[in-house]
Amino acid sequence: MLEAAARGLSRNAYAGLKLEQVASEAGYTRGALYHLFANKEELALAVVKWVEQTWTAEVGRPAADQAEPVDALLAMARGHALYCRRGVASVMTNLSVQFAGQDHPVGQAISEIFDRLVADCAGWIEAGRENGSIPPGPPPQETALAYVGALEGLVGQLAGHTPFDVELAERAVRGVLGL
Repeated sequence: MLEAAARGLSRNAYAGLKLEQVASEAGYTRGALYHLFANKEELALAVVKWVEQTWTAEVGRPAADQAEPVDALLAMARGHALYCRRGVASVMTNLSVQFAGQDHPVGQAISEIFDRLVADCAGWIEAGRENGSIPPGPPPQETALAYVGALEGLVGQLAGHTPFDVELAERAVRGVLGL
């Protein structure tokens, strides 16, 4: 159900999400969906949590397991492109745009996830500069923002264009990192 909702949010954003379509795609009735989730907001929050958990398991942890910071950043780029092949490439971006500047639980949840991701990337960038694997450049925080932005933008446009999505994701972040 959550993956079907994530695909729907990725395609149609929050405003265009049709709960009947989500239920049907997941093999449930609309009534079953409402038994699990009281409303669209509750479903969207569950999707955000699901994306965070599955992305962390499939992309974040394997990247963090890399011994070298630059390898972690490159592994994250490749892993993110692979993760987004399931049709969920734009879910977080769409929700972020929908709730930008609003005091809304969905927007707040996404902001917290984004802030943690940027902080992790900034830490790897700083460590890579300290060990010489990443050349000097703009401050780590700004470079991390550019890294995440480049990766999200590219993968959002190329999701599922195999094998070029993975190759171009790695090339894009290499450019941001100055490699």
